[in-house]
Parts: sequence; structure tokens; C-alpha cells
Amino acid sequence: MAKLLRIMRKERGCQFLRSIALLVSKGSLFFLLATVLLTLLLRWIPPPTTSFMIQHALVAWWKDQKDYKPYYRWVNWDKISPYAALAVIATEDQKFPKHAGFDHESIAEARAEHRKGRSLRGASTISQQVAKNLFLWPGKSLLRKGVEAYFTVLIELLWSKQRILEVYLNVAEFGNGIFGVALASERFFGKLPTHLQPEEAALLAAVLPNPLKFHVNRPSAYVRKRCTWILAQMRLLGGVVYLNEL
Repeated sequence: MAKLLRIMRKERGCQFLRSIALLVSKGSLFFLLATVLLTLLLRWIPPPTTSFMIQHALVAWWKDQKDYKPYYRWVNWDKISPYAALAVIATEDQKFPKHAGFDHESIAEARAEHRKGRSLRGASTISQQVAKNLFLWPGKSLLRKGVEAYFTVLIELLWSKQRILEVYLNVAEFGNGIFGVALASERFFGKLPTHLQPEEAALLAAVLPNPLKFHVNRPSAYVRKRCTWILAQMRLLGGVVYLNEL
């Protein structure tokens, strides 16, 4: 009798494990299909919002910052100055046209510097930043890094390089609650984004590491120095003809 009870408990345990495995496999399949479909749709449809914008709004609500409001308006690629596209490539990801979502050389260099005791610098590509802005939550866990890598691969597989850059320019934050090059151009320079000149585009790109600390309308000495460097990099890349590689 005792042996029979042990067999029955073992059978129930196996059934439970099979049920868990089936549930996990169904959940994984649903996640895969849903994320592929969503990413594919965003190849043509402007994102109505992003995870990053939602996070900022929730933090402002939690801190009772009633004056905070995220401003975001989409503008198509042909309405964006090519200098704006070149400026963000020059400052954020000069290998953007050539890599498949990850700059392995920069990642290796950042890790080597970290092992020597230096602070760990970012090595994210524009594709990775789009993935983070659109889909991810804050943090540095292995799970988050894995999901970031997954969405980066999806974006690179399903979108063109031009589309990735178009989305990036539209969802990047250029000031407190100012998302996208269209609103930034109008707010800071009083002009449409298609009319941005090289110096203005470089100034917008110069604040991207931390738009809450650095300001387009009140550029510090560091921001001005960074802007000068970006302009030099834009020239070294060959000017806007570099965008033909996208």
C-alpha cells in the first residue's frame, strides 16, 4: 500500500511538472508571437508612446509633480533635417550603418576599461537605445539585458536602418518632457525640424547623454565643447552623404 501511495505521489508530481512545462512553453510562444507582431507593426506605424515616456509620467505622478507633462509628436523621416540624423550618429553610434545591432568592439573596450578600475561607460548602439526606449523598464539585471538584446535583434531583423534612426529621432528626450526632434526644434530654435542647421543639430545631439542635466537653451561650457566635437565628427564622416550608407 505504501509503495502504491509513493507511485501515485510520483505520478502527481510528474503531471504537475508537465503542466508547468506546458504553461511555460505556451507563455513563451505567446510572448514570441506578440513581440514579433508588435515590432513588425512599428515598422510602419508611429509608436503612440514609449515605455520611457510612461515611466517618466508615473514618476512625476508619484512625486506629485503636477506641472510635468510629456510632450511628443511624430514627424516622418522626410521632414527631419539630415543634419539631425548625422549628428546623433556622430555622437551616439558612428558604426550604426555597419553593425547588426551591437558594437562588439566598443563593448569589449568598455569592459577592458572597467577591469582597469575606470567607471563603466555605456556602449549602447542606437538600435539598443530604441529597444530600451520603446519596450523596457529601468534597471541593469541580466533579465533586462536579455530582453534588451532580444528586442534589438528583432528591430534589426524587421526594420531598415533608416526606420531605426527615424524612430530614435522621434522618441529621444531632448529636454525635460520634450520627446522627439520635431518638438525640440520648435521649442529651442523656433523652426521646423527640416530646417535644422548643422550647429543646431549638433547642439541637440550634445544633450542626449542626460537631457535633464544638460540644456539646449542654456548650454554649459561642457555642452558647447561637446557640440564642437560633434560638428568635427560630422565632417570626418563626410557630411550628410554618409547617410547614403543606411
